[in-house]
Amino acid sequence: MNFLIYFTNDIIWGPWLLIIIAGVGIIATVASKGFQFRYLGYILKNTFGKLVRGSRKTNEEQDNSAGQLSPFQAISMAIGGAVGTGNIGGVATAIAVGGPGAIVWMFIASLLGMITKMMEVTLAVHYRKKNINGDFYGGPTYYMQEGLGKEKHFKLWFIPALVFGLGLLITVFLTMTTYNVADAMYSTTQFGSLVSWGWFYSISTFIVIIFGIKGVARVAEKCVPFMCLFYVISGIIVILLNLSSLPSAIALIFKSAFNPTAAVGGFSGATVALCLNTGFKRALYSNEAGWGTSPMIHASAKVDHPIKQGMWGAFEVFVDTCIVCTITGLVIVITGVWDCGLAGASLTLLAFESGIGSFGRWIIAISVFLFAFSTTGGWWVYNEILLKHLLGERVKLINFFLWILKIVYPFAGIVVCYMVVANPSLASGDIWVIADIGSGLPTWMNLICLVFLVPKFIQLLNDYKAKYMGIGKVDPNFRIFYNKDDAPVLKNTEFKKAE
Repeated sequence: MNFLIYFTNDIIWGPWLLIIIAGVGIIATVASKGFQFRYLGYILKNTFGKLVRGSRKTNEEQDNSAGQLSPFQAISMAIGGAVGTGNIGGVATAIAVGGPGAIVWMFIASLLGMITKMMEVTLAVHYRKKNINGDFYGGPTYYMQEGLGKEKHFKLWFIPALVFGLGLLITVFLTMTTYNVADAMYSTTQFGSLVSWGWFYSISTFIVIIFGIKGVARVAEKCVPFMCLFYVISGIIVILLNLSSLPSAIALIFKSAFNPTAAVGGFSGATVALCLNTGFKRALYSNEAGWGTSPMIHASAKVDHPIKQGMWGAFEVFVDTCIVCTITGLVIVITGVWDCGLAGASLTLLAFESGIGSFGRWIIAISVFLFAFSTTGGWWVYNEILLKHLLGERVKLINFFLWILKIVYPFAGIVVCYMVVANPSLASGDIWVIADIGSGLPTWMNLICLVFLVPKFIQLLNDYKAKYMGIGKVDPNFRIFYNKDDAPVLKNTEFKKAE
């Protein structure tokens, strides 16, 4: 385990990865002239605002757009894949290891991550392909092949694509999701056993993913909004009940970001470097900006311009980290339990219980189940898309492996569950070492690729701004979709200016 910790923290997640995560965000921010800051209101208006208004115009746009999922289904699946146990256990682990100041670095990472996620989603839609059934698929492996391989003439594009896929497989099959759910439900209900809850969760997952991407989408669009609202409102209630402690909690968070305070109890001590490192890692594991995962879902959305779906990617990071993770962090710090020596979901559970009594345990148990359930469904979609890209048009072979995965994937966590029962130390923060390997490898590959594709993103952004925001001139020869046959058929050429 010591070698894994060294390999993860000093090599995969060493200073260079933090530099490239921040660097890509900064490069995209400068190149886009701070789009995620200057036009944050515009982004929210054209994402969350459309959901609230439910405008007929949005429906008309979807009817004229290519894809198999509505933008809301795509964002529900993407948020479902990102908002998971990382928002409950990951944030708590970041605070336990790096101190309260890790929250600040998570927030900063998310602000840069908004433009990074917007860029990777935009590119995923731009380079997506249509299969023989007329369904659209895309993601990092697609823009590695088309953007790096064909446009940039990089013949070895398949190497980063393979490493990217390998990293996702590590995360899928060596995950603590099933155990976290089983532990939360069993400790709260005291009914059944740890293993029986694990089987219940796995069977529930199997029932959902057996219907494929569209089945996961139907569940996600109904489950995810309720899930996020339920958790956020519960967290706000805890904060309001401890409102007198809020100023001191915020002061501690910002002070600890630049001058980490070694706490009593089981706290391991912190430095600024450790605080920053932990904050960035947990932010990535939570909002997945730069990881390259959720763009694989967004690429299937019905949309007539890649930037439109890209803004949903920025909104996804905003919801995941700026709202959900911040709520978790504030609850842990404001209740004063952050230095008790616990980590992961156990620390968050204690914080909610301290804030609103035993009912807090039920909030976390239900949230862990829903968050993990949505994450598992989202990650199934990632694997399905990677498999279809790898095997191309071999339909029979794809269907064969899909059925194998549909049986193996939901039940892989049961093995980990039994392993943790036999060796409880796996449930500690050590498991995040494995998670960091699975997130670090694909992130390296994806971010390096994104550096070379920033100019393409800026071209697409400038085209959108000219057509829909009245900023700049429209280039009639610019292709917003890389594959000409995949472009949507529009009823007219009129573009809506900024309101």
